[in-house]
Amino acid sequence: MRLEPIRSESDYTRVLGRIEQLIDRTPLPGSLEAQELEALTALVQNYESRNYPTEPPDPVDALLFRMEQQNLSHRDLIPFIGSRSKISEVLSRKRPLTLSMIRALHFGLGIPASSLLREPPRPDDTREFDPTDFPLSLMLKRGWLNATEWEIKHRPADVLDGFLTRVGSRSQLRSAYKQSEHIRSGRSMDEPALLAWTVRVVAKAQELSVATYKVGSVTLELMHSLAKLSVKPDAPALAQRFLSENGIALCVEPHLPQTYLDGAAVLLDSDRPVVGMTVRYDRVDNFWFTLMHELAHICCHLDSGISVFYDDLEVGSQNSSREKEADTIAREALIPAEVWKASPASKLPTPEAAEHLARKLGIHPAIAAGRIRYERKNYRLLPHLVGSGDIRRCFPEVDWSIQ
Repeated sequence: MRLEPIRSESDYTRVLGRIEQLIDRTPLPGSLEAQELEALTALVQNYESRNYPTEPPDPVDALLFRMEQQNLSHRDLIPFIGSRSKISEVLSRKRPLTLSMIRALHFGLGIPASSLLREPPRPDDTREFDPTDFPLSLMLKRGWLNATEWEIKHRPADVLDGFLTRVGSRSQLRSAYKQSEHIRSGRSMDEPALLAWTVRVVAKAQELSVATYKVGSVTLELMHSLAKLSVKPDAPALAQRFLSENGIALCVEPHLPQTYLDGAAVLLDSDRPVVGMTVRYDRVDNFWFTLMHELAHICCHLDSGISVFYDDLEVGSQNSSREKEADTIAREALIPAEVWKASPASKLPTPEAAEHLARKLGIHPAIAAGRIRYERKNYRLLPHLVGSGDIRRCFPEVDWSIQ
């Protein structure tokens, strides 16, 4: 095909047709057809940039859109991309699409070739972390930094770099630094503090002995079994052990100022989930709902190309379908809807009703009391039943006095 500027929609359609033909042939790198494909792609991108005010999505955005549109998981992409690790690397923009992947995605999922062939946005390699944005003095007091006050004052960049790169490369951390679209909060969070907290949680997770995680192992049945541990002495520590045996690291670390954080779900590499919790509110009902909410994200959402969710559960789900689903699953895991409807607790906000429901399900009365308070939107009810002050003491290794 002659290489000429694209001047009209008919030219544009004809070139796209030729591109699809070349993709179908999967030309070898460096061949004449591969060179033609590269040249035609450049012509298409130039035409689109001049004639369309809104640029087509880059390959990963196009793929994520089609996944959400068709309710596809990582597993559904295996026939088009390959192994789960390759899929995770593609969705996190660590691996470019090959021609064979592009061909499979184009014909298998109907994603326009022009989107799949677009040059993905380059990472902002020029952006550096500004040490003055981070609460280094507080991090030092908490024992997060292997440094001195003098080093924080005179060599803050070195101190911060040593802390951040414990858990990943700078490019990976920049990606986490920009994850604001996965933050649930009614207030603006201090993102450098949020990143520092995440690095601390991930570093702690890496020190834990955790079984191999099996995708799909987090189910409602597993969450029901976990909820029954709530009645036992030292239940949070038992929950930590239970989850580690099922391949999930549970790490507790107090939040930093202006993060307003209750919990987070983080995916290490491609298959190592971590639940981070702050115990911002030292109550039994809050602990168990937050834990189930983050497990719901691991169950349903960390398989969708998103590597981290941050949650301030004091606010609503903010029209996020993922947050609404996680809330629903958390409530179902603790108190199934059918059981709630049939329970006196759904009609009577009394201690007796809460305790009756808790006995029926084999869970802590605080969880039933928390559900009553939530359903009635009255958080002054049953204050003596929600287990205030009963969680932080289960984690004596954490210095709760340093805030």
